[in-house]
Amino acid sequence: MNFLDTVPAIRRIDTDRDDLFAIDVVGYVSAADAENLFGLLEAAYALHPRIDVAVRLVDHEGVDWADISDDTLKQGTIRALEHVGRCAAIGEPDWTADARRFMPVPAPVELRHFSAEEEAMAWQWLDAEPIGGQ
Repeated sequence: MNFLDTVPAIRRIDTDRDDLFAIDVVGYVSAADAENLFGLLEAAYALHPRIDVAVRLVDHEGVDWADISDDTLKQGTIRALEHVGRCAAIGEPDWTADARRFMPVPAPVELRHFSAEEEAMAWQWLDAEPIGGQ
């Protein structure tokens, strides 16, 4: 297998907001994809102390949780709680209930799920729009 055989599952979505981190999650998310995602988020945090996030699931086939290090998951959760204001989850499955279990009460992150049909509402809630036919 060469690098052309696999396409990254995490793909950036350009938006009209600099402080919005928006991604498509396409297909199956490998441990390498997850590690890359955490790196991209760290770069976003370095540019903006507070960000909003949009996660659009496209033909989601699961996540390789077993091969993602516990330290990476723990640190990723801590950093998200420090930096994320709002997070819109678009598409299925709805993972927001699972995410809330890892958050303190009251949660510092506003987390909402939107079905694929409600995507326009998600962008409105985030006061943003994707740029270029996305």
